[in-house]
This record gives sequence, structure tokens and C-alpha cells, in this order.
Amino acid sequence: MNIWITGASSGIGEACAYCYAEGGNKLILTSSSRERLEPVAANCREKGASEVLVLPSDFNDLEGVKLLARTAWDAFGGIDVLFCNAGISQRTNVEDTSMDMVRQIMEINYFAPVALAKAILPFMLKAGGGHIAVTTSIAGVFGFPLRCAYSSSKHALYGFFETLQAEYYGSNILVTIVCPGRVRTNISLNALDKGGGKHGTMDPGQDKGLPAEKAARKIVRAINKGKREVLIGRGELIMVYIKRFFPGLCAKLARRIKPM
Repeated sequence: MNIWITGASSGIGEACAYCYAEGGNKLILTSSSRERLEPVAANCREKGASEVLVLPSDFNDLEGVKLLARTAWDAFGGIDVLFCNAGISQRTNVEDTSMDMVRQIMEINYFAPVALAKAILPFMLKAGGGHIAVTTSIAGVFGFPLRCAYSSSKHALYGFFETLQAEYYGSNILVTIVCPGRVRTNISLNALDKGGGKHGTMDPGQDKGLPAEKAARKIVRAINKGKREVLIGRGELIMVYIKRFFPGLCAKLARRIKPM
């Protein structure tokens, strides 16, 4: 299969790239840094990927996404799976979260995957089908302290990609919504702090989270099975079910969660 992964230079994206590489798939790897992608690409080739293309983009130019999608599609003669995984978090309360930060997080977490999905969809429809996966978060199911912009961007992803599921299911377009809880990645290190700098700290909950390698295997398995949604994590996932069946209790528990 031909697999395109964004956010592929670290964390979940990198780990998923290695899983797909072990299956001999062709990979297109995207993140903002070619320098960080090249070692991942080399590892993918060693693990068995038949071909690997490094295609860096920071998604600052959403109009350029159409050209990016055309380049990716033409590279191997089509895309079987597009995995929109790139994202950024924050560690600021509502009062300290500037509108510039809100817009920055929404651009990366929401508008970029939406633009990618819209750009690749016509190609997939013409080819007779395809599969689009997107990384949301359990913070996209309920509000979470110090994550106002992050949580809202992930809520928005659910709205868009569930609609995509409904509208194009009959056209053989599969959509998998990947919903992680705590996975051991660098997302807290790179999260935006007050003033827009990097948080630079590994949150204790993140540090004790599911290893990215284990998360990746579950994600790839779910995508291969065509699952509509997959929850990734450990005990924290119980909050998703509490939100579903006992929303009042979920609100009380969310207020008590240590945000870091």
C-alpha cells in the first residue's frame, strides 16, 4: 500500500511509519523539518519499506496543500491511506491564551488536516476509494484544563471527519478517527506556553503514558481493519465512557484532573 503520514518526524507518526515499513509499504513522510524526517526515512528503509519519499511542509500555506497533495499522489501512483497526524498542544489557561495562539493551534490541528482531506478526496474518489485517518484526542471528547485551544481544535476534527464518514461512506471512502489518551511522546515538551514559547517539560501523565510503539501498532491495526474510531491509551480512556453516559460526573472529574 501507499501510505502518507503527516507529523511523521516523531511520536505517533514516526512509530506508525515504522509499523507500515515492516509491512513493505511505500511511505510518504511529512513534517515541518526535512532534517528530522531524513533519519526516520532511513530507518523505514531498513525496516523494509519498499520506497520512501520525504515531503516536508509546515502547512503555513493552506493554498499550497493542493499542490502538496498532487505531488504525494503522483509519487507512487496514488495514496491508499492518508494519516493526518501532525499537531501541537498548549499549557495555558483561557485568560493567558492569546487569540494568536488559538489561531496557530487551529491552523495546525484543524485547518491543515481538513485542507489535506479536501485536497486528497477528489483523487481517491476518481480512483474508486481510499482511506483517511486523523488523530484527535480524548481532549476532543471533553474539555480539559490548560487545553482550551487544543481541546477545541480536536472537538472540531470530530465534527468534520464524522461528516466526511457519513457523506462518502457509499463512495468507498473510509475514515478512521484515532483518539489517543496519554501516549509517551514529546507533545508536552513542544506544547505552547504563555508567550508562545515551548513548555519544555515532560508532563508526569505523559511520561507514564502508553509507549508510542504500542500505540502505533494499535492504530495501524485499526486502520487496516477499517475501524470508524479507535481509542488509544490506558485507564484514562474511562473518561470517554463517563462523558458519554454520565456527562455531569465527567465535568466534575475533569475539574479535578491534574492538567500536567
